[in-house]
Amino acid sequence: MKITQNILVTGGAGFIGGCFVRQTTAESTCRIVNLDKLTYAGNLSSLAGMKDPSRHQFVQGDINDTELVSQLLIEHQPNVVINFAAESHVDRSIDGPEAFVETNVVGTFRLLEAVRVYWNGLAESQRAAFRFLHVSTDEVYGSLGATGKFTETTPYAPNSPYSASKAASDHFVRAYHHTYGLPVLTTNCSNNYGPFQFPEKLIPLMVLNALEGKPLPVYGTGENIRDWLFVEDHCQAIRTVLHKGIPGEVYNIGGNSERTNLEVVQAICDIVDELAEKKLPHPRRELITFVKDRPGHDLRYAIDCTKIQDQLGWQPTQSFESGLKATVAWYLDNMPWVENVTSGNYRRERLGVLSP
Repeated sequence: MKITQNILVTGGAGFIGGCFVRQTTAESTCRIVNLDKLTYAGNLSSLAGMKDPSRHQFVQGDINDTELVSQLLIEHQPNVVINFAAESHVDRSIDGPEAFVETNVVGTFRLLEAVRVYWNGLAESQRAAFRFLHVSTDEVYGSLGATGKFTETTPYAPNSPYSASKAASDHFVRAYHHTYGLPVLTTNCSNNYGPFQFPEKLIPLMVLNALEGKPLPVYGTGENIRDWLFVEDHCQAIRTVLHKGIPGEVYNIGGNSERTNLEVVQAICDIVDELAEKKLPHPRRELITFVKDRPGHDLRYAIDCTKIQDQLGWQPTQSFESGLKATVAWYLDNMPWVENVTSGNYRRERLGVLSP
């Protein structure tokens, strides 16, 4: 797919945004301006190895800084804005929800306002070609039982401060389309995994603990189910939505890979046993320990991808097995990156535990 736009990406030094930047600069001729606050989960080393770094400009800053965002819009004249910027870890939202409101709700509102003013000043042909794509999550839909899947018309029912903040941001994006005519697109994805993911998330945390022979804490009984989406597939889907999506529409993106958390951790153990140079005297599955469940832990998420598959022609290329093995191998081969991103306050401790 050829993309020739000037793109303003927010949060492009994070896990998904960074993947989009690397992938898009490698596979298109677009120019990207990358605005990222560089919080704990944003890291410029995640952008290393771009095929043509001359088409990428990094700016450190906050989407809440309306003056800066407006300046970038005027200076670079993007015809696409993609909002990846978000606080995204449920456990952190339990410990400190205010940051999630400030970034995910207020930040998205301020970004929309700056974009609306810029868009209104464009010529009619440029206004018609412009797109604002907002990257969201399946967690806004709440929790499923044993059957069924989330569709684009599933009512919102967020159950954590994180998902509530993303739901609010989605509503603002929708409102700016219906009220002001801003040509927006929204994507709601399932759980992402892959290289460069900050090791507070389940898969990289378990990979690194298993590698070192540390306990592998699994919430509750490990029966909570998630649909897993390889990050490269997700970013291809985003580019597909940009290229073919209809303004005002929502597109759900999933990996068709439902697994219980316990099944995910067991699979990681087996792959680390196979690939790691450091062998243990016992299978790494024996490191699995069950710990007190997360407050308000949703039972099951599952995405129905029918709309994006049938209307836009996208489908995931990686199975969970192939994607997970590639991910584990990447972490084993990139320990300097891991050591760099965990050299601050985060030491892979458990977060999101309510005080008695």
